[in-house]
Amino acid sequence: MALPPSGQNPPQTTGPVGGPTADEPSLGDLFSDISSDLAQLVRTEIDLAKAELKQESVKAGKAGGMLAGAGYAGHLVLLFASLTVVFALGNVIDIAWAALIVTAVWAAAASVLYVNGRKRLRTVNLKPDQTLETLKEDATWARNPTN
Repeated sequence: MALPPSGQNPPQTTGPVGGPTADEPSLGDLFSDISSDLAQLVRTEIDLAKAELKQESVKAGKAGGMLAGAGYAGHLVLLFASLTVVFALGNVIDIAWAALIVTAVWAAAASVLYVNGRKRLRTVNLKPDQTLETLKEDATWARNPTN
């Protein structure tokens, strides 16, 4: 092995036994690359989720508008059917009594729907328990990835 000229230090390259060579990145560089790649992956996934949610919300909005139109049309059907029943009963009894009977039937239907809807609404839990549990597990794993 030839000695370097005076005043110069020999190049510091070692093989696999002595540590990294000049061409290999350090452990800190590797961790830095991994963390930046992971951050980029997370940002990309979040952007993808946003795009998907926007696309799906547009479809849901259109479908909701159609359902609202159907609900309004159904309301008109019930209104005119009720008027038909009132006028049909008006041929048998006084028109005022016929209107009162139809109104009472609709009041009973509204009461039953209200009571059942209130019961079902009380059973709704808006807290996403499974999601919170998996987020806790993910946070625990991120703190201790070897466990």
